[in-house]
Amino acid sequence: MAKAAVFAANAAVQDGAMGFKHAAGIAREFKQFAAFAKANGVKQMEYVTRELVTRYGEQLADRVSNHEIGQGQAQNAVSAINSVMRLATQGEWKSVSPTRECGIDQRSAIRETPPTGLDRAALGDGLAALSERGQAIAELAREFGLRTKETSLLNAQTALREAQTRGAIRVSDGTKGGRPRDVPLNRDNAERQLAALERAAAAQGAARAVMPADRNWKQWSENGLRAIRETLQQHGVDRLHDLRSAYACERYQQLTGHAAPVLGGQAPRGGDRAARLQIAHELGHGRSIITNSYLGASI
Repeated sequence: MAKAAVFAANAAVQDGAMGFKHAAGIAREFKQFAAFAKANGVKQMEYVTRELVTRYGEQLADRVSNHEIGQGQAQNAVSAINSVMRLATQGEWKSVSPTRECGIDQRSAIRETPPTGLDRAALGDGLAALSERGQAIAELAREFGLRTKETSLLNAQTALREAQTRGAIRVSDGTKGGRPRDVPLNRDNAERQLAALERAAAAQGAARAVMPADRNWKQWSENGLRAIRETLQQHGVDRLHDLRSAYACERYQQLTGHAAPVLGGQAPRGGDRAARLQIAHELGHGRSIITNSYLGASI
């Protein structure tokens, strides 16, 4: 499929329909999509559907939300797939919208709506519908603010022992830029955090991490996580990343005594800044300004 994309792009260059640099770019982006399609049982371009492209775009949307890639990069990737498919179908392809259908954030990185999953009672229905491993992934995101890759690669059994002995867990696998960090148990939520780790450790079983032992990260992210995401969506949680945002909003309340700005609150400037620095560290970010996308902007 990737080779077919190159041929289609090169033909467009020869016809004068696009420049060489643009053709090379869309072929390169399509190659990444082709690997995703193959992992999902689609090996030929004629079997590519809008649903498949949308699923790929939703995966990119999660990476944007986790600040692994930029909005522009994700939007361009979906646009490149649309371009190749239009060439391959001689204009019959109906484009997939990166923002409206895939949920890739617009250029603004300021959260303006409360995260779904903040209400624990409502979240409980979604958790109950998940498998034991799926529940572990969702709970670790909600109780510790971990990225989906971090939850998947976490050795929950080791993390449980760390939490019990030193009051914090070490997160090192799957982190942005490979930077390890400690995420503490907090006074107001320690019992719930420990319970989540106990369940995750049990779900892990004999595997080395929460992720199934018979899958690598690529296979798990393209299939297992998608099933978890879709189940949660059926119960009102828009995205796994919203559980990370819910953690951040809850921590803001705990640290400042005020609701997060996206929930209508606002701590005094000094307290707001200190809380954002702490939350940024716990989420694995080096700059507090990134908390705008979790908490809303300071007033």
